Amino acid sequence: MTVAEFLDWEEKQELRWEFDGFEPVAMTGGTMAHATIGDNIRFALRSRLSGSPCRARGPALKIEVAGRLRYPDAFVVCTPVSPQSSVVTDPVVVFEVLSESTSRIDRITKLREYSATPSIQRYVILEQDAIAAMVFVRKGSDLVAEALTAADVLHMPEIGIEIPMAEFYEGIELPADDATRSS
Repeated sequence: MTVAEFLDWEEKQELRWEFDGFEPVAMTGGTMAHATIGDNIRFALRSRLSGSPCRARGPALKIEVAGRLRYPDAFVVCTPVSPQSSVVTDPVVVFEVLSESTSRIDRITKLREYSATPSIQRYVILEQDAIAAMVFVRKGSDLVAEALTAADVLHMPEIGIEIPMAEFYEGIELPADDATRSS
């Protein structure tokens, strides 16, 4: 199946599907924590990007990366996108919230795809059950990892903003040790 064939096929489906470069992959439901973190990401991005050419999007809009189509939990695009478009080809920052069922794909498969997409300057993988993230930052052709925890701030100079890690987890009750641990 090609990307074009997938897009034609997906238009006729009731559920959301990603395209892994070979075949459609069903998108599964998430948890309340996953949805809350996703909402918090998009709210934090939108409020800080106001007046900027960059816009926060997700999770209903696809990105094309390395010949695949993905629905990240959130992403930032800084170039104009047609109102009729359902696919963005040049995201700058991409966010995924980990789930048990998607952890391997997010940490390995999508990391490779996002690394192969030159427009992506930062890939942020947020944990669901603790205030923690792996952040992959573009250094030449590579994405280099750094870990963030509760006391840290996510710096995103490529879009001119920063967000305290704890803000992504507002409204989620976490065990005291995980919510307050900073290293």
